[in-house]
Amino acid sequence: MSQTEVARMKSPLVPLATLIGREIRSEKVEKPYLKYGQAALAKKGEDYFLIKPDCHRIHANPSTSFSVFAIFDGHNGISAAIYAKETLLDNVLSAIPQGISRDEWLQALPRALVAGFVKTDIEFQQKGETSGTTVTFVVIDGWTVTVASVGDSRCILDTQGGVVSLLTVDHRLEENEEERERVTASGGEVGRLNVFGGSEVGPLRCWPGGLCLSRSIGDTDVGEFIVPVPHVKQVKLSNTGGRLIIASDGIWDALSSDMAAKSCRGLPAELAAKLVVKEALRSRGLKDDTTCLVVDIIPSDRPVLLPTPRKKQSMLTSLIFGKKSENSGSKTNKLSSVGVVEELFEEGSAMLAERLGKDIPLDANSGIFRCAVCQVDQPQSEGLSVNSGPFFSPSSKPWEGPFLCTICRNKKDAMEGKRLSRPTVAM
Repeated sequence: MSQTEVARMKSPLVPLATLIGREIRSEKVEKPYLKYGQAALAKKGEDYFLIKPDCHRIHANPSTSFSVFAIFDGHNGISAAIYAKETLLDNVLSAIPQGISRDEWLQALPRALVAGFVKTDIEFQQKGETSGTTVTFVVIDGWTVTVASVGDSRCILDTQGGVVSLLTVDHRLEENEEERERVTASGGEVGRLNVFGGSEVGPLRCWPGGLCLSRSIGDTDVGEFIVPVPHVKQVKLSNTGGRLIIASDGIWDALSSDMAAKSCRGLPAELAAKLVVKEALRSRGLKDDTTCLVVDIIPSDRPVLLPTPRKKQSMLTSLIFGKKSENSGSKTNKLSSVGVVEELFEEGSAMLAERLGKDIPLDANSGIFRCAVCQVDQPQSEGLSVNSGPFFSPSSKPWEGPFLCTICRNKKDAMEGKRLSRPTVAM
C-alpha cells in the first residue's frame, strides 16, 4: 500500500446517513425557487455560458442541491472559454473537503474557488494554446450567493426596493488603478497602443501581449502577472429574494448596472434576458459578443418574483450616459439595505498567501501533503510548505500559506513577479 493510500485512510469517513441527517437538521428556512433565462447575440462567437441547476453537495441527495451559472467571454480564440466551461466546476469542487456540513461547505467555497480558478489556468496553459477568457462564476445555495470573477463580465443583484448591488469587480486596466499598480510591480508594463511612434491610442493595455485585462484564465502568450486569481464575494439574501443579471462586456459597454436592472423589472427571467440584450443592441449596436443570464431567486411561497416599479428611460439618457462608472457614488456600488442582503465574504487580492489560508491538508506525520491548488498528494520535500524559506530571492518573504506542489509553487512565484521567465509549456 502506498504512502498516499495510507494517508487517505487516516481521514475518518462519515456515514452517508449522518451527513443527510445534518442537512435535514440545518434546513431552517425552505429553499427558494430559481427561475432563469438566457439570451445572446454573436459577433465573434467567443462567448460561452454554463447553466447547472441540479448540482449536489452530497451525491444523489436532492436536499443538498445548489446551482451554478457562469459566463466565459473568450478572446484570441475560443479554446480557453470552452476549457474553463468544461473543467472549472469540477476543479472548484475538488478543493472542498468531503463530509462537512452545509455551513462549513459555504465557508470553504471562497477558497475553493480561488484554487479552482488557478488550477484551471495551469492546466490550460500546459496545453500550449494562447487564447484567454474572462470568467464570472455564480454559485447559489439556498439564499446564499457566491460570485467569483476574473475580467470584465459582470454580475449584479437587483433586490426589492430597486437597489442594485455590484457583486463583481472589473479587471480592466483602464478603470482599475490597483490592478495597474499590481501589474507594474510584478514586472509588466501598462500603456496605450503607440502606432509608428505617433500619439497613443485606445485603452490601457498590459505589455507584452497588449491585453486590456489584468486577470483572466489562459493567455499563455502574455506575462503571468495577468493572473487567474478571482475576486470573490459571498452574500446572503433575505427571504424576499432577488434577481441576478450575469452578462459579458457586450452588455456593460452599452448599459450601466442600473440601466440593465431597470430595463427588465417586472418581467419573467427568460423575457428579461432578451430585453437586456435588446437594450444593449439599441444603445450601442452589435459591437461585441453579447450574452446575458437572468436568475430570479424567488421565495417558495410566491409563484413569481414581485416586480419593482419601472422608471421610463429616454433614448437621450441612454446615449448620454452609456456605461456609467461603478465608482460614481451611485447606489449601484453599494449592497442593499440592512435586512435585504447580508455580506458574508469579500476578497480580491491577487496574492495566494492571502487567499488560501495557512492550514496544511492531511496528516503532517505521514510526510504526505495535498497541494492546496491542484489537490495532488506529494511528499513535503517536493513542494513548498508553511514557513518554507525563499526560493527565488534572498529578499523574498517566507511562504506562510498551505502546501503547494512544485508546479503550483512556480505559478505562485511567477504571478508575484519573482520569476519572470515562463515555464516550458507542453505541446
